[in-house]
Amino acid sequence: MRRMLVGALKVGLSLAIVAWLFSRAMQGEAFDRLHAQMVGPGFQWGLLAAAFVSLLAAVVVTFVRWCYLVRALGIPFTMLEALRLGFLGFLFNLAPMGIIGGDLLKAVVLARQRPGQRAAAVASVVVDRVIGLYILFVVASAAIVLSGFYRHGDPQVRSIAVTTLVGTLAASVVLAAVFIPGATQGRLSAALGRLPYVGRQVGHLIEAVRLYRNSPGVLAVSSLLTVAVHSLTTLGIYWITLGVYNGGAGGIDLMSEFVVVPLASATGVIPLVMGPMELVIDYLYVRVFALEWGQGLVVALGYRIISLLVALAGVAFYLGARQELREAISDDAAEETPTVESTTSFRQRAGSHAAAA
Repeated sequence: MRRMLVGALKVGLSLAIVAWLFSRAMQGEAFDRLHAQMVGPGFQWGLLAAAFVSLLAAVVVTFVRWCYLVRALGIPFTMLEALRLGFLGFLFNLAPMGIIGGDLLKAVVLARQRPGQRAAAVASVVVDRVIGLYILFVVASAAIVLSGFYRHGDPQVRSIAVTTLVGTLAASVVLAAVFIPGATQGRLSAALGRLPYVGRQVGHLIEAVRLYRNSPGVLAVSSLLTVAVHSLTTLGIYWITLGVYNGGAGGIDLMSEFVVVPLASATGVIPLVMGPMELVIDYLYVRVFALEWGQGLVVALGYRIISLLVALAGVAFYLGARQELREAISDDAAEETPTVESTTSFRQRAGSHAAAA
């Protein structure tokens, strides 16, 4: 019952945010401009098709990255398996079908397929997500420096830019610190793992660091793949903007999109079906590109539609693995995260996994 109430609250909050965005867009000229494009010159379907290909490629590269991270821990894992579980996870993240999320789904199914490798399966998913989020801010920070956004004329945009730079620097220091030998051992790491609400997640992160600490090459290659992911995503949204508005979207430039899109994408950590990303894109499109309220919302909805089309590939995998997924959900979702092996067992195997990487 509690999970049902939480799920209903998430959906309700998402719908409330989107409804508010729509009401504000209706007061402006966003939908009038969109209608004019549809009955006039129309969309640039070639750009929208290019956006689909770019976003599809971005999603596939994330599966390649995860496959590489899994193999680095010595777990036998084929690219076909990575695509299968990756598309399933992507589908579940876009349209939650119960009480299990896409990341948890991948960890649970991989752990069931590889008995005795549960800790490594969880670690691969945790590190995959952490790298993805961290590189988002790295890409945004690089674009901020190269484009001079920290000197932007709008004080709010300038404040966001400076905050992003400071946050990226702080995150870099923290991540560097946790990779110092001894930082994830002893009483401190044990105490962090017992924190209320977030202790389980922190514990998984600490154990993931232990596994990957001696594999800097793996983390470097994964980071480069992540740069490709965010670049393809940004390019896709840029093409959606030009395609929807027939190339007449004002002063939009690709370099600025490399600031806007990663910052909006970072809101994906908020456990809502939709809403936060649409809100941030709409806000930044007004502040950065001087568009009307609602025009960014139209672009964000276009991105959502294309993402759903990409996720259709996951439907075929879902239909072919329903029994397996039901077993995984019923057995493991009740704990919300997979049970990780004991610290003692984990430490005994961490060295061998790192050497295999």
